[in-house]
Amino acid sequence: MKRNIVKVIGPAAMCVLMMIAPASAQSFHQLTANDFWGTPRANAGGVVAYTNCTIDYRYQARREGRGYRLNFNIRLILNNNKSWLDKSRVNTPQQLSEILKHEQGHYTIAFLEQQELLRIVSNTRFSNNYNYEAMAIFNRIDAKYKQLNADYDEDTAHMTDRKQQHSWDAYFQQKLQFLPGDTES
Repeated sequence: MKRNIVKVIGPAAMCVLMMIAPASAQSFHQLTANDFWGTPRANAGGVVAYTNCTIDYRYQARREGRGYRLNFNIRLILNNNKSWLDKSRVNTPQQLSEILKHEQGHYTIAFLEQQELLRIVSNTRFSNNYNYEAMAIFNRIDAKYKQLNADYDEDTAHMTDRKQQHSWDAYFQQKLQFLPGDTES
């Protein structure tokens, strides 16, 4: 069974949720300027960088008692060709560092979504209507992280509010610290 679902997570970071490709476990990725291969958009409304991710998932269902256990594979992909950084607007190494820190936040939000999906679906027992139930879980979690992404850009004013950016950086660090398993790459 294949299903494609497109979900936009935020203006500065878009993650697409699709049930297509084989997936495997992965580690957290620290962004660098080399991760941004795409062409900067001329009409980006003052945005200097854009991070694009995909969450691929697939599953196999197996009968277990009166319900089903779904074996999920969920993978987060950084789409380098769609992610961009307008290097012509970066004047100092410090500015580049701040931009990358902000974009790292968008990637981190996508990573946290992937991790929550893995955690929730692995602990869920599904009924005969498992396709609908799985989709409902993905839609609910995706909506949560879409809102988190919007809040992140609004609160940080796309990284220009340094105090708020610092607060979000601390929030992300704490969330990553308490994730089960290894998040280092």
